[in-house]
Amino acid sequence: MYRFLLSRQWVLVTLLALALIPTMIELGFWQLHRHEHKVAQNTLIADNLKAKPVPVTDLTSPGHTVPRSDYWRQVSATGTWDTAHEVVVRRRTAADGRVGYHVLTPFVLAGGPTVMVNRGWIADNGNQMDFPKIPAPPAGKVTITGRLMADQTTAASGIKDVKGLPPRQVMLISSAQQAKALGRTVLGGYIEQTAPESPDNSPELIPAPDDSSIGPHMAYAVQWWLFSAAVPVGWFILVRREKQDREEAAAAPVEAPEPAAA
Repeated sequence: MYRFLLSRQWVLVTLLALALIPTMIELGFWQLHRHEHKVAQNTLIADNLKAKPVPVTDLTSPGHTVPRSDYWRQVSATGTWDTAHEVVVRRRTAADGRVGYHVLTPFVLAGGPTVMVNRGWIADNGNQMDFPKIPAPPAGKVTITGRLMADQTTAASGIKDVKGLPPRQVMLISSAQQAKALGRTVLGGYIEQTAPESPDNSPELIPAPDDSSIGPHMAYAVQWWLFSAAVPVGWFILVRREKQDREEAAAAPVEAPEPAAA
């Protein structure tokens, strides 16, 4: 009755169905893990943004690698700006998608080392070979607050660290790279400034990361699992239809051939 399942065509169909089921189940769990990662990251962002600011030296030191648990932690720093060694980070976008630079300025801590501060975004002046005009920060001793961030790497950001750039331009924010350029001690990671705001909003402060969106990963996981459940159902329907077609073909009367004309 079901001997047709041993045919080459049906063996291939069955093997394909057997391969698709675990693959789709695995894809569903992959999307589930992405959903769980996003939820955990949102929780970390929300908790760290709500935490009371602490001195930046409490969380990092020269050569320190900022752990993920400290990303976006609120920190404060008191010192003076070193605009003479200010650099810009190329190909960075504003909140509305405009392309420009991030302004990276050394901040010399009172009685301590230097910490790099991302002061915010400025527009591209149309000529990427020239250093853009950047409004100066307040002179003298000031206190700033911001989010502690880890040094940027090509592996984490996908941005290639291009060499041979115009003077005072970089592709990635690296405390080690800046320590070498400055010839002084620099704290690991950097501060993404949140206050005080610059006059005329230039540079534009970088907005806080989104901690509300969880993305479509859970919906995708459910879809993959539904697809995996649909495969055996579809296979069964095809088998029943094939069996029915064969039975109808076998039951159909065989017409006798017409006699040949004389």
